[in-house]
Amino acid sequence: MTTVQSASEDRDFPFNVFAKSCPSRVTLEHVTGRWGALTLGALYEGSLRFNELRRRVDGVSEKMLSQTLHALERDGLVHREAQLTNPPRVDYELTPLGREVAEHLLALIHLLEDRMDTVLEARERYDTARGAR
Repeated sequence: MTTVQSASEDRDFPFNVFAKSCPSRVTLEHVTGRWGALTLGALYEGSLRFNELRRRVDGVSEKMLSQTLHALERDGLVHREAQLTNPPRVDYELTPLGREVAEHLLALIHLLEDRMDTVLEARERYDTARGAR
């Protein structure tokens, strides 16, 4: 009889995103990349079809959104539901883990939005000090 070990049973070290070989680093990149963060934030509002999501995440190309959704689905953050209708319908929604991650991202997003005046003032001071236009 053969027993199969899960990836978590196979590892004998804690995850450390600062270690080059740690798989958590790849997931962090998926979550914090421009399109990943915006996609998770948009899906926090509820289930969306691909084109609805593309309109909500202004500026993302079809290819980038597709790649982003595949990565987030593989990481267990997004659930893809294909319905056998004519035409086919595919909905995307956050998993419980995806919802938890999105909550933290949205807190950061809201903090940045609320403090953009301070950021813009800092940019202006920086540019002025360095003679930028």
